Amino acid sequence: MNRKFIGITALLVVIPLYAQADAVSELEAKYQSQGGGPFSAAAGEALWNKTFIDAKTGKGRNCTTCHTTDQTKSGKHARTGKVIKPMAPSVNPKRLTQAKKIKKWFIRNCKWTLGRKCSAQEKGDVLAFLKSL
Repeated sequence: MNRKFIGITALLVVIPLYAQADAVSELEAKYQSQGGGPFSAAAGEALWNKTFIDAKTGKGRNCTTCHTTDQTKSGKHARTGKVIKPMAPSVNPKRLTQAKKIKKWFIRNCKWTLGRKCSAQEKGDVLAFLKSL
C-alpha cells in the first residue's frame, strides 16, 4: 500500500476523535465553571433512562423515546418520525464533535424531555455517558 494513502487514512480516523475530545472538553470546562462536576457516566445514564411526565399530556418520555435504549443503533423522532443517527461516538464518529451542535441539542431536547433546561451537572453527566459509549 502507498505510504501517503496510509497517512491520509490515519488522519481521517484520528481527526474526528480529536474533534470530539476538543468539543466535549470545551463544554465540560464551561459546565464546571457553572458549578457542575465531577461528571459521572453512571449519573448520565440514569438521567438518559429516567422518565419525565409531560405536564400538558400526562405522558411519560425520556431520551430513549427517540434515541432507543441502544445508543449504537439509529433512533426515530417521536413526532416527526425522522431517523436519528446513533448517539454512540464509537459507531458514529461525527457525534459530539461540534460544541455548537451539542449546545443546540441540549436546549431543544432538555426542554422537550425534561420540560425544563438541563443543569450544568446534568449536561456534563450526559456527555460523560455518551462519550463512554
